[in-house]
Amino acid sequence: MNAFKSLVRVFIGSPSICSTNAKEKISSFDCFGKTSEREPMIVNSLTLVSNVLNVTAQQRKLVRLTICPQITQHRIWMGALEKILNELKLEIDLLNFQFPSKGTKMGKQIVYSCLKFLNESAVSYDFDSASWIRLSPAKVVDSPRKWEDVLEMFTDLINCLKSEKDWLCHLKTIEVMKEGVSQIRDVLVDNSIGYKDSRHQESLVQRKLSKTLGHSSRCLFTLLLYYLYGQVRDLEVDLCGAMYGNGIENRLTLCMGRVLTSNEEKMVWSGVKQLDRALGLFKFVWETAGMKGNLELQGHLWFVGPQERFFTYRGNAFFLHGISLGPKIISSKAL
Repeated sequence: MNAFKSLVRVFIGSPSICSTNAKEKISSFDCFGKTSEREPMIVNSLTLVSNVLNVTAQQRKLVRLTICPQITQHRIWMGALEKILNELKLEIDLLNFQFPSKGTKMGKQIVYSCLKFLNESAVSYDFDSASWIRLSPAKVVDSPRKWEDVLEMFTDLINCLKSEKDWLCHLKTIEVMKEGVSQIRDVLVDNSIGYKDSRHQESLVQRKLSKTLGHSSRCLFTLLLYYLYGQVRDLEVDLCGAMYGNGIENRLTLCMGRVLTSNEEKMVWSGVKQLDRALGLFKFVWETAGMKGNLELQGHLWFVGPQERFFTYRGNAFFLHGISLGPKIISSKAL
């Protein structure tokens, strides 16, 4: 697949290929004309997004101060951790079925322990439940747990699965989230205490994460992805594109692209949704930073075949480009 995408990048940049934009006069600029604009990109930090958008240091600080109170809420924090652990559990189950090992079996047990910890630590906010009127106990029987317990489990999980790291995408996300867990390691976790005390513990988690997770933090970025899209995996773009001016004052267009193997509807819409998330993230940061000008979003998707079309999705423009395998395309000059 990587080889196929690399070949498509060569085709797109070949002088023998007429750009759809130029041919149909869709835009006053040529997308992906430079080699650097056809490189793949993994969107995995706010710093990368800010660099593409030319966000200043002062504006980056504004972005962080604006989003932190929202994405470090306790329900977002717990939801992201639970999502990561459940996804990792599925990956381990598949790997354990194909290539069982001591590491995968031990890793699965640790994941279950982490999920149990989160589940037992959850406080119900349903007013039909009696948990919100629960009073503090007269005395504590068991020693209180802390987030340090999760930190230790994460460390053990990473160590026992390090040989399978290349097969477990969400193990890398566990490494990312360790940063946040380490910042709240001293905070108590106990749902048997009074409701007000539980809310105080949750507010401590939010305050510590907001204060310590910097703009370049991968952990902060993962929380943002979960907050915006309910996902925790980094966003991948096959052609990073660039921002282009279209001759109209204060209007810029951000173009990015993906490469598909066919124009089957299910595959097309999957590619559109993935591209829309990446573009939407850049627009979110642009608006949060208070950047001047109107940023329009444009997605481009390529597949092998003759059909081409244009459509809108969630208010953004998307272009589906066909790549013909005729003799004019595959030539020594093009390759």
